[in-house]
Amino acid sequence: MLGIRFHAGRMRSMFDAGPRLARLLASQQRWLLTQMAYALSMERDPADSSSGLTAVRLTSEITALKVASRNTVLSFVDELFTYRFIVCEPGDERKRPRHYEPSDISHQAMFGWLWSNLCALDILDGSDRAAQLQAQPGWMRLMQPRIARNCVGDPLWREPPEQIGLFLWNDAGGLIVDHLMSRIDLEETNPDRFLIGHIDSRALAADFMMSRTHMQRLFAKAAQQGCVGWDTGSKRPLLWISRAFVREYCHWQAIKFAYVDEAFHWVRALSEERTGKQQCS
Repeated sequence: MLGIRFHAGRMRSMFDAGPRLARLLASQQRWLLTQMAYALSMERDPADSSSGLTAVRLTSEITALKVASRNTVLSFVDELFTYRFIVCEPGDERKRPRHYEPSDISHQAMFGWLWSNLCALDILDGSDRAAQLQAQPGWMRLMQPRIARNCVGDPLWREPPEQIGLFLWNDAGGLIVDHLMSRIDLEETNPDRFLIGHIDSRALAADFMMSRTHMQRLFAKAAQQGCVGWDTGSKRPLLWISRAFVREYCHWQAIKFAYVDEAFHWVRALSEERTGKQQCS
């Protein structure tokens, strides 16, 4: 739980630093689109014109899994290009199909996302994965596509449990969950719930660039399912989140963390193998 809270806090900080960019991971659909788009760009082979990130290739990958419609994918690519999160490969500006590559800010954000996940794993077992990634930043170009394809291809991750999906299939729903998880008191003794505290829905909705009405409806639906509720015993209502919801969320996040850990050990072994061959030659 400590690792989950750390990662949630890091994602909240990333949003504060760059709200528009952070919203690319703010819902499950956009998370899947973003990770697959980045993976395709990392898999680019200059000798193979059919490889890399194009609107056609991303559409093919995403629609095959029924994650989003063709129009949604094309609108997503246009958004990335408009806000300069992706740019055309040099010389591809007038070609069709266009090949895109992440801009520097996108590389930095993805590195921050991966580093945060490795930190969360290190919190669990006291290892130093995050430090090793910082020492070998090139590992990210190999790790991310492996993580993305494993997560996107796994229906247990791709389709969150119903109560988790209630938030994550909504625009900015992932930001809300990260905010709640980052405020959990791990010393809470109530066997059924964690107290979050007062939530200013107007300020939070403005912060996450969503309507207050939409946020209130989302919390109302979650309350109907017992995921959250309000303690009205004090002057200001205090929000709580159920332990059952937190457990289910942790179990779902564990799927991704397992793929991140697998990719880390895979790339480290690959690096050691290459180093060994160089020393022998």
